Amino acid sequence: MARTSQSQTQSRPEPLTTAALAQLSDVELLEQAVAASAQVAALTGRLVQLAGELDRRQGWRAEGATSLENWIVARTGASVPTARAQAHVAERLFDLPNLAAGLASGELSFDKVRAVVDTATPSTDAELTARAKTCSVRDLADLARAARRRSDLTGEDHGGAGDGGAGGVDTDADAGKRSVRFNDSFRTVTAQLPPASYAEARAALEAGARRVPSDGETPWDQRLADSFMGLLRSDGGAKGPRGISVGPSPYTVVAHAPVEVLLDPESQLLGELERDGLIDAETVRRLACDATVVIAVDDHAGHTMYEGRQRRYPTAAQRREIMRRDRHCRFPGCPNVTFVHPHHIKRWKPDRGPTDLPNLALLCDFHHHLVHSNGWTMTGDANAELTFVGPTGRALTSRPSPLWTLVTGRAPST
Repeated sequence: MARTSQSQTQSRPEPLTTAALAQLSDVELLEQAVAASAQVAALTGRLVQLAGELDRRQGWRAEGATSLENWIVARTGASVPTARAQAHVAERLFDLPNLAAGLASGELSFDKVRAVVDTATPSTDAELTARAKTCSVRDLADLARAARRRSDLTGEDHGGAGDGGAGGVDTDADAGKRSVRFNDSFRTVTAQLPPASYAEARAALEAGARRVPSDGETPWDQRLADSFMGLLRSDGGAKGPRGISVGPSPYTVVAHAPVEVLLDPESQLLGELERDGLIDAETVRRLACDATVVIAVDDHAGHTMYEGRQRRYPTAAQRREIMRRDRHCRFPGCPNVTFVHPHHIKRWKPDRGPTDLPNLALLCDFHHHLVHSNGWTMTGDANAELTFVGPTGRALTSRPSPLWTLVTGRAPST
């Protein structure tokens, strides 16, 4: 008990005031910045070690998390990429005591350890730790890539296929690494492809970019983007004289906007592109030119009208609004956005819960099962605040997307 009390009351450095900073010389600023960086590394090392042990015990399950990464996001306020990196390093460091000690002591930064942790083994742990003390993160990343390349060429991990083998045939290991990821915050698409597929995709995009008409001032990367969109639209719509798609997209893109924007050309009211963000009135009107316009009747706060007890399952319009409001699974810290479904907070049976937006929240399959088992409860208004209470008695709260509350004018709960 004393040890727990001590860990909870560890001293923290006093915050520096503007006056105190002004009194420091340049040399003192440099020295203190380096010392603070070492402290950050040491504390990160401690966090990673604790997280690693927590993961081995799967202790994060007690708080409803689906993984260590998910728990770190919910409990520490870290971003998903940061939590993913910390969880991965935590798993790998268990068999690498030298790298772990270097990080925990502040001698090695977290970025240095992360750069080599995937290629390090118990037999190379000490050597890589020594290298990490003198090499930059970039140099360490080059060493790691070289180690992976040697492994490919010797066939240790890829059966001697190297970069795809003769003729550019993708191996099973290469194919197993393929992925496409979307980042709604930055509107980026990141793809990792097997060697032959990558070469094919690049050749197709570059060929399309060369066909895009240009005034000589359009940057090459923008022409590649136009080529990418042309390929996406190639399944439908009309083609121009050079094979570039010029017709409307055959896919569905949903934008929410007040009807005044479409009726009044002078209106400057904002709309919202589903799963992206705010768009101006001109963008709304441009989208409407080639779109099918659906009129939805909303209440005074901009929420799709309620169904009450008339039907058990949400309408398509309600599902769109719930996704717009929640963005992802409403369980605190859960980023799942793909496998989610509306769930009645007050059950349809036997509690006679209505099919209304305040009583419907997005939950992934895992957390849908969780709230029906293991002593978990979910209560509250999905338009304002939900409270999840688990077997330990700890209460977790969840609120709608702040963008949704901004557009609808609903003040967030306090």
